[in-house]
Amino acid sequence: MQNVFSSPARYTQGPNAIEQLPAEMAFLGLSGPLLIVSGPTMTAKLSPEWQRILGDVGIPFRMHLFPGECTIPAIEELRCLAEQTGATTLLAAGGGKVLDTTRAASAALSRPFIAFPTVASTDSPCSAISVIYDHRGVYDTFHTFARNPDLVLVDTQIIATSPRRYFIAGMGDALSTVFEARACAKGKRENLRGGLTTIAAREIGEACYRVLMEDGRDALADLDAGRAGPSLERIVEANTLLSGIGFESAGLAAAHGIHNAMTVAEGTHQYLHGEKVAFGVLVQLMLEKQQPEEIEQVIRFCRDIGLPTTLAGVGLAADDTESLELIARAATSPGELIHNEPFPVTASQVVNALQAADTAGNQS
Repeated sequence: MQNVFSSPARYTQGPNAIEQLPAEMAFLGLSGPLLIVSGPTMTAKLSPEWQRILGDVGIPFRMHLFPGECTIPAIEELRCLAEQTGATTLLAAGGGKVLDTTRAASAALSRPFIAFPTVASTDSPCSAISVIYDHRGVYDTFHTFARNPDLVLVDTQIIATSPRRYFIAGMGDALSTVFEARACAKGKRENLRGGLTTIAAREIGEACYRVLMEDGRDALADLDAGRAGPSLERIVEANTLLSGIGFESAGLAAAHGIHNAMTVAEGTHQYLHGEKVAFGVLVQLMLEKQQPEEIEQVIRFCRDIGLPTTLAGVGLAADDTESLELIARAATSPGELIHNEPFPVTASQVVNALQAADTAGNQS
């Protein structure tokens, strides 16, 4: 098997980066009409900005309201709209699900895709992957496409005013990158781009973890002050670029496998992707029987910034063995990500690891 590394064509980050959209499009040879997809909040907030920034230079655009869940029907609706309106480029403004939906529609049409994340809540923006759910919010599958985004444009001043919980959840998602990369490299497992990991992808994962440990706490102070300070800039890059390239080109394992499986339990649906992934990291460390010092460092970091370290923190209970067994069976179904661990994993091991992670999180 070959080593494979993948990344977006261009990544641009900084305060007021939204102003650079026409110049970035011109640099990449992208044109309108532009179809902009966003949820209600970002549609209301950014509509005047799009009109000023795009209208002033004569780039035609149309807006579409995202329905809220990345489902096959939502992707198909957007694909049809883009085709009917003659959009030559699609842009998604918002969080992971709106980006995933628009990415999938763009891929179906073989048209350029611009990711404009307005929160640093997941590592989705840089990837060529869309996570698909059903109408209830239960994980279904993921689709991988030939191309990463043509442009990832990250306005850190917008993110500096985003909800605190989403920013923290992004650090939870990024936290998994190094541990899943190590597991996949050790087991020589295939990454999400159809090959083995590269030195570059592994080192990006290690860098992502270092930035989280060094800047995560200070970045929250920047966020609380509404400023795009140095620590916030570094964490936005870690959450978005380092984790995005790291997970895709190095691979996913138990942490995301546990997240996906937890969606079968309705009590977890109110929790964000990164919150559930963060607890999945603790479960992975228990499965791997990692050193107590490493586990304690992760728990301490999660507690300091407000990520869950217990089952209760993701809507589950340690004594609800029925739900834990249901999650364990879903996690260990054939073909699931947990099998990228460098050893066989059974459902009983997952139940034990879920409970062990909960115990450690309660005791530390």
